Amino acid sequence: MKIRPAVVDDAEALTDLHLDVWEEAYAGLIPDEILTERRSQRTARVERWRTNLGMSPIANLVVEADEPGLLLGFASSGPARDEDPGLPPLELSALYVRTERYGTGLGHELLQSAIGDSAAYLWVLDGNQRATAFYERQGFRFDGETKTDPVGTELRMVRV
Repeated sequence: MKIRPAVVDDAEALTDLHLDVWEEAYAGLIPDEILTERRSQRTARVERWRTNLGMSPIANLVVEADEPGLLLGFASSGPARDEDPGLPPLELSALYVRTERYGTGLGHELLQSAIGDSAAYLWVLDGNQRATAFYERQGFRFDGETKTDPVGTELRMVRV
C-alpha cells in the first residue's frame, strides 16, 4: 500500500472510489436519491476527474492497495476557496477511506500526507459524527460557520 499523487490515469478508479466512499460515509445522512443520482452520472464524473487531475490547483493524493488499480482512499487539498480573510490559506476539500480501513490509521496517514500539521480548514456534513471525531483528534474545531447545499448542512472546522 502506498500514498501517491493521483494521475489522470486514476480517473476511473478514483471515480468508483469516490462513489463508494460517499455511499459508505453518508448513507442515512443524505437522501438516497442523491447517492443514486451520483452513481447514474459515473461517466461524467470520470471526465470531471480527468479534467481536475490534469489542470486543477487542487492536490489530489490516492492510497493505492498492493493490488494494482485498487484505491483505498483519497485526499484533496489546496488554496482556500472561501473568501474569509480570517481563515488559513489551506483547505482540505476531501478525505475519504473505504470503511474496511476505518480505525487502521490510514485516514491519519493520508491527512498527514495531504496537509501535515499545517493550519487549514474543512467542511464536514452535519451529523457525520465519525468524521467530526476524527478531525477533532487532528486539532480541528468548529468555528460556527455553516452552509447549506443539496446534500445538507455543512459545518466549518478550522485548525490553526
